[in-house]
Order: sequence, then structure tokens, then C-alpha cells
Amino acid sequence: MASTFTVHEASGYEQLMGRWSRKLAPAFVEFAGLAAGEKLLDVGCGTGSLTFELATRSEPVEIRAIDYAPAFVEAARQANTDPRVTIEQADATALPFGDRTFDRAMAMLVLHFVPDTPLAIREMRRVVRPGGVVAAVVWDHLGGMSGMRMIVDTIAMLSEGGRQLRNRYVFQPMMQPGEMKRAFVDQGLNNVAEDQLMVRMDYRDFDDLWAPIAAGEGPLGKFVGQLEAEELNRATAAVRDAYESGRPDGPRSFASLAWACRGIVP
Repeated sequence: MASTFTVHEASGYEQLMGRWSRKLAPAFVEFAGLAAGEKLLDVGCGTGSLTFELATRSEPVEIRAIDYAPAFVEAARQANTDPRVTIEQADATALPFGDRTFDRAMAMLVLHFVPDTPLAIREMRRVVRPGGVVAAVVWDHLGGMSGMRMIVDTIAMLSEGGRQLRNRYVFQPMMQPGEMKRAFVDQGLNNVAEDQLMVRMDYRDFDDLWAPIAAGEGPLGKFVGQLEAEELNRATAAVRDAYESGRPDGPRSFASLAWACRGIVP
């Protein structure tokens, strides 16, 4: 089952989101919890932000990581130096592991891109032992991503296509308050808890923000990549104006909130 996330180059993803997922990973691990000697699964590992954070914590005996995109799998494998870590290409809705294999299954910035989210949660529950933990975190695109909302709101003012992009972007699955918690409960997980995690996205200048999007990375990049030259120039100028906000180009910092959820396998 394909992911709805668009990736061209792992390096482009790193500039777009990987550097921020590395900032989010420690807070997510604290929320999800860990214990020594566990077997862990990272579902949708991307370039390895969560995978490698887990490897530094609580002495896990094994970490398995999967991603749907071959570009991510290759980049994470090249970055890996830990013999406890195995990274492979696989589908979040058809995990290639037996029942009750892991102590914890975690998904960071993944579930909103999986076409059948309930099935992905069900699969995570299936591969975790009774008493183990299933946990996930996704960005709050509607009310918690100030930098990205600046971009999509600006683009939405330019065309009907931009407005449709915003409608899709801010109402992706699992992003509304309580939505992921209800999904966990519906899949039979116990003691389900939800919380908000925050990081700041700090950019050197406008190009640091815009370059991976202009290169076609992610949902915004997919939209921008389909624009004609004149439309692209107009969008670039408008987003630049919003970023600069009447001041010289340079560093800007945006607060970014994510919804985190965890539950216990009965």
C-alpha cells in the first residue's frame, strides 16, 4: 500500500523535515517510554531519526526499522553503524513480522501518510506482545505548524488549486484533537493517552525553508512542482514576502506542535 508522502532525494527530505524529526524524536521517546533489554520496531523510519535515537536509549537488544520508500531505506542503512539495528523496505499495513514479536512499536510522522491508518495501527498492535506499547506521533497541521501554515495559507490566496492544497494539508488523518486517541481505542488498545509535543523549526534564511519544497519534496513540494513557471515565480515571491514580513531576509523560528499517542496491548 503506497504512502502519500512524496520523496525524491533523502537529502532533500533531511532539509525539509529530517532535521526537525531528529529534534522531535527525544520527546517522543520520553512520551512512549522505554526499558532496558527490549525489542523495538520503528514503523516508517525515514532517514532514521527515531531509529538512531532509540539506539542510544535503555540498551535495546534489537531494533527493526521499516519504511515504504527505498530512498529512505538506503539512506538509513548507509547511516547505520549499530549491529542491533536492521532496516528494511516494508509496508506499514502489512508488517513482515510475526505476532507478539516486539515490546514496543513506534511510528513517528507516519500515520497521516498511510492510506489505511486503522490497518497500520492494527498491524502495530499485532506485532507487539501483551503488555507492550504502541505509540505514534504526527504533526498538527491545522493548528500547530506555524511555519507550514504560513506557506499553505499564502499559496491558498493565489489560486483555487492552492486552496484545495490547504484543505488537504490541514485535514490529513490523525491530526485533530482526540482523533488518534479514538483510533487507538478502536483498535483495542488499553490505557490510551494523548499529549502534545513541541519543537521549534529554526531557519537560516528563506532559501533554507523554501529550497526542498521548490525541489519537489513532501506534499507542498509535490504541489509546487506542478506549477507553471509564472505560477511558481508568483508563489515563491509571495511566500518569501510572508517569511520576511517586512524585515531583511535572515533567521526565523517557528513553533511546531505534534500530537502523540500511546496505548497498551491487552
